[in-house]
Amino acid sequence: MNASELWDRYRRYLVYDESLGLRLDVSRMMFADDLFDRLAEPMERAFDAMDAIEAGAVANTDEGRRVGHYWLRDSSLAPDDDTRQAIGDTIAAVRMFVGKIRSGEIKPKQADGFYIALVVGIGGSALGPRLVADALEGDGAGLVPVFLDNTDPEGIDRLLGDLEESISETLTIVISKSGGTKETRNAMLEVAARYKGAGLSFAKHAVAVTGEGSALHRQATKEAWLATFPMWDWVGGRTSVTSAVGLVPAALAGVDVEGLLDGARACDRLTRNRVVRENPAAMLAAMWHYAGNGRGERAMVVLPYCDRLALFGRYLQQLVMESLGKRCDRAGNVVHQGLTVYGNKGSTDQHAYVQQLRDGKNDFFVTFVEVLRDRVGASMMVEADVTTGDYLDGFLHGTRAALYEQGRESMTITINELNARTLGALIALFERAVGLYAELINVNAYHQPGVEAGKTAAGDILDLQRSALAHLRENRGTELTADEIAAALGAPDAAERIHHLLEHASANEDHGIRRTAGDAPYRARYAAS
Repeated sequence: MNASELWDRYRRYLVYDESLGLRLDVSRMMFADDLFDRLAEPMERAFDAMDAIEAGAVANTDEGRRVGHYWLRDSSLAPDDDTRQAIGDTIAAVRMFVGKIRSGEIKPKQADGFYIALVVGIGGSALGPRLVADALEGDGAGLVPVFLDNTDPEGIDRLLGDLEESISETLTIVISKSGGTKETRNAMLEVAARYKGAGLSFAKHAVAVTGEGSALHRQATKEAWLATFPMWDWVGGRTSVTSAVGLVPAALAGVDVEGLLDGARACDRLTRNRVVRENPAAMLAAMWHYAGNGRGERAMVVLPYCDRLALFGRYLQQLVMESLGKRCDRAGNVVHQGLTVYGNKGSTDQHAYVQQLRDGKNDFFVTFVEVLRDRVGASMMVEADVTTGDYLDGFLHGTRAALYEQGRESMTITINELNARTLGALIALFERAVGLYAELINVNAYHQPGVEAGKTAAGDILDLQRSALAHLRENRGTELTADEIAAALGAPDAAERIHHLLEHASANEDHGIRRTAGDAPYRARYAAS
C-alpha cells in the first residue's frame, strides 16, 4: 500500500477511547476487509461467554470455579452479596492497614518504622505486583518494594544480603493462594531465618496474602502475623493484580491504587462493547486469530517504548501463554493451542533482535506500546528541534515502517501517558483480549494443567533424590554408580535422573555426598544429613 492508502486504513480501523487516552492501530496488520464478517458469529459467542463469566458462571470447569477478576474493580457485578461484601471489606482493610504502617501506628520493635516492603511470591503472585511497582511512581512516602520470586539460593542470598542492614525495618509480604507453593515456601523459610538470625520476630514483620484455611493462613493465624488478606478461589494468579495480591504491595509503595482500579474498571466497560471495531480487546483477539490462523502460528513480540514498561512483556507471557497454551480444547480434541509471547523494551532491545524481525523468519507479529508523554516538564534539545523523547518516538515509528516494508505485520497501542489509571487499563485490556480469544479457539483460559503437571513431576524427582541419598548413606563409604543406585532402588530407568540429582548434591555441602573420579563416583561422607 502507498502512504495515502495506509493513512486511510489507519483512520478506518483505529480504535480510540478519549476518556482513557487509549488508541489501538491495526493498520499494519494485513487482514482482508471481510475478516470481521468471518469472525462475526464466533465473536458473538465469545461475548456471550464473557457475559456469562461476569455473571458468575463456572468458567474453570476442571476445578468447578467461577472466574471473577472483573468483580475486583466493580464489586457491584459480583453475583452475590457475600462476594460483594468481601471485595469491599478487603479494599477497606488494605487501606486501613497501609495507613497504620505509614503513620507508624504499626511499626517494628527495633526500628522507628517500616521502610522496605519485601514481597515473596512467584508467578502471578509476583509478576503483576512487580510490574506495577516498576511502572508506577509512588507518592514519595511509601515503602521501597523489593521482590523475592524464586527458590534460587544465590538469588536469595544476594537479595537478603542487600537487606542485611535494614532487615529490622523490612516488612515481608508472603503471597501464595494455596500456601503450599514450594518456591514461595522455601523463600519464606529463608527470610524467616534471616529475621531470627538478627534477633527479630518474623511474625512481627510479616503479612500473608493467601486463601482462607491454607497452610500459610493457618501459620499466619497461629503465629499472629501483622495482617492476613484473602485470595479467593475465583481469582487466578495471572489475573490477581487488582486483588490484594497487587493492591497490598502497591498501596504500601504509595501507588495510586484507586487510579489503578478505576482504569481497569473503565477499560472493562469499554471492552464489553459488542461492536468489534469499537472494542480494543475484541480487535486484539481478532488480530491474534488472523495473524496465527487461529492456531497460534506466529509469536507476538511485545515492544513497549518506555523503560517503566520493561516488565510488561514478562507479565503478558504468563497472562497469555498460561491461559492459551493448552493441549486440548473444551471438547477434548488435541489442538496444541497457544500464543507465544516474547520481547522486552524499545529502543534498547531492537538492537538485539530487530535485524531478524526485519530480514529473518517471518514467524511473528509485533505489538508496539507507545507512551506519548515523555516526562514531567520540558526536555532539553539534543539536536535542533529534537529531544531524547523525539528520538525514542522516531525509533518506534522507524522500526514499524522498516518492518512493514519487508511485509512484517504489527499493531500499535498508544496511551497519552503512563500512570496508575492507564496501567490499570492496559492490564484489563489484555485480560479481556485473552478471554475473548480463548473463546474463539474454544480452549479453557482459566485452568493450567501443564503447570500442575510440572509441580507433580518436581515432587516425584525430589522423592527420588531422598531415596538415592538414603541408599548412599546406608552404604556410607562405598562408591556407587547411578546405575547401581537405580537398580538397588528397583528403578533402573531412573539412572539418568539419579545421576543429575547426585551431580547437584555433590556440588554442594548440604547432603554430605562426595563425587570422585572414575566409574563409581558417588559416596556418602556421613550417615545422616
